Amino acid sequence: MRRRPICGEGRISQDWQDKPAKLSHKDRHARWTLKFTKAKRQDDGTIPTTDLAIPFFGYKAHVSIDLKFRFIRKWKTTDAAASDGARLREGLLDKTNTASGVWADTAYRSKANEDFMGKQGFVSKVHRKKPYLKPMPRHIQKSNAGKSVIRSRVEHVFADQTELLVQTVGITRATTRIGLVNIVYNMRRFLFLKRISASA
Repeated sequence: MRRRPICGEGRISQDWQDKPAKLSHKDRHARWTLKFTKAKRQDDGTIPTTDLAIPFFGYKAHVSIDLKFRFIRKWKTTDAAASDGARLREGLLDKTNTASGVWADTAYRSKANEDFMGKQGFVSKVHRKKPYLKPMPRHIQKSNAGKSVIRSRVEHVFADQTELLVQTVGITRATTRIGLVNIVYNMRRFLFLKRISASA
């Protein structure tokens, strides 16, 4: 039986401590996480009562874009298990952006983030969470729907990068690879906007 050299927390087994050649092929920074998604309707029209939990291993890209042109202004790479909300306070917001509004999904809604945005001069447009075991109030539903129209623009970035497959070892290489992909996206976006401007 072959022993696993790395456990979930990135620790190294005793057998591999003095084998740098082998360790260089093992990713000690990537982490496992579960992505929950709604169960799909079955052929007979019924919907399962339980949602799906899909395991993922690796890294995650966090980006902020500008509202008008959809250029990636800031980005960050973390392991897949890192909390999305905490990234907001780690340099994702851009003070040089001309707008002060910040649109984001419910993962970014927290008192710490709201306080941070207020102190930095940003206006929170972050989605509000559904109250636990209670129906969503009608006015919050309408507010979230309005925010979704704007926030959905960042999903275009990820839709453009659906073929992105990071096959690297270590967060440094993953960060470089994702950064290059983001630069290419911005270049393609610039050329697209330039074509539109020329044809107008």
